[in-house]
Amino acid sequence: MPAEKKVLVLVADGSEEIEVVVTVDVLRRAGLHVTLASVAGSGPVTCSRQVVITPDASLESIKGGLDAYEVLVLPGGGAVPTAFVASELVIGVIKEFAANSRLIAAICAGPLALKAAGVGVGGLITSHPSAQKDLEGTYTYSEERVVLGKGILTSRGPGTSFEFALAIVRHLKDQIHAHEVAAPMVL
Repeated sequence: MPAEKKVLVLVADGSEEIEVVVTVDVLRRAGLHVTLASVAGSGPVTCSRQVVITPDASLESIKGGLDAYEVLVLPGGGAVPTAFVASELVIGVIKEFAANSRLIAAICAGPLALKAAGVGVGGLITSHPSAQKDLEGTYTYSEERVVLGKGILTSRGPGTSFEFALAIVRHLKDQIHAHEVAAPMVL
C-alpha cells in the first residue's frame, strides 16, 4: 500500500477561516494527511472573523520533517501575508518546497509570500484583487479563479476555496478522486 500523501497548511492570526477550513476539509475528505501548522507557536490561532482554530503543531516543531510533505498551502487573510513575509522560517520553507519541486498552493493574499521568497518569478499566478498590483510585473498575472503555473497553484479568495482545494486533490491524486470528493458535497 502506498504511503499516505501529506499536505502542510500554514496558519497565523488573521488567517481567512474559509480558506483554511474548506481546504483542510476537502483534502481530508480526499484521504490526504493534512497538518495544520501555526507560524507562531502551537497555541490557538484567531482567524480574520474571530473563529479560533487549534493547529496540529507549530511550524517550528515540524521543520525538520518537511520532506515528508508534498504540498505547502498558504492561505490568505488580512494580516497573514505580513506574518508569512516577516517569518524567516516561512520564507525558508517556501524556498525549500520550490527547490525540491514540490507544489506550493497559495490563495487570496498568500501569493505575496511567494514574492517575498522570490519563488516562481515570471510564472503564471493569481490572487485576491487587493494583492494584484503588488504581484503584477513580478509574475504573469491572471484573473482566472484558480491558476496552475510551474510548481505553483494560486487562487483568488474565500469564494474559490473549494475549486482551489479540489485542484490540490487533482494534483496529488486525479480527476476521478476530485469528482468523488466534490459529488457528495453537491458542488
